[in-house]
Amino acid sequence: MADLTVRPMTEADAERVLAIYQAGLDAGNASFEITAPTWTAFDAARLTGHRFVAIDRDGTVLGWIAVSPTSTRAVYAGVVEHSVYVDPAAQGRGVARLLLDALITSTEAAGIWTIQSGVFPENTASMALHQRAGFRVIGVRERVGRHHDRWRDVVLLERRSPTIT
Repeated sequence: MADLTVRPMTEADAERVLAIYQAGLDAGNASFEITAPTWTAFDAARLTGHRFVAIDRDGTVLGWIAVSPTSTRAVYAGVVEHSVYVDPAAQGRGVARLLLDALITSTEAAGIWTIQSGVFPENTASMALHQRAGFRVIGVRERVGRHHDRWRDVVLLERRSPTIT
């Protein structure tokens, strides 16, 4: 991980971020989505203060993380849902954990008390990553949606900030 750096995501990262997103979607265990959105749609759906990319020493984007609000209601202003994606060629190098740690620091500094995520149970690497980062399983939403002509379960995970009370 010494050769990796995390920095805020910018519009200049759009092509690489969306390519990594699409690679994750193509792998089949990342999301119900099948096609990455346009940059305009991606940008509009995610909070600008909490999106990051991990880069190698050459400046190549290896992964990204970003959050979306879970609700427009003021009472839920401290609750976000995140996504993290890593280039398949960079998986297993600690990229996702580095990004997740940066996101936790960022959200806690902003007063966000809950980060949640929905993960397919078959995505064992993501499940393990989240549990190591302090996320807990809230429950399983059984057969919550169809993906590639089959019903899929989604595990709801959340991390409550220990510093925000």
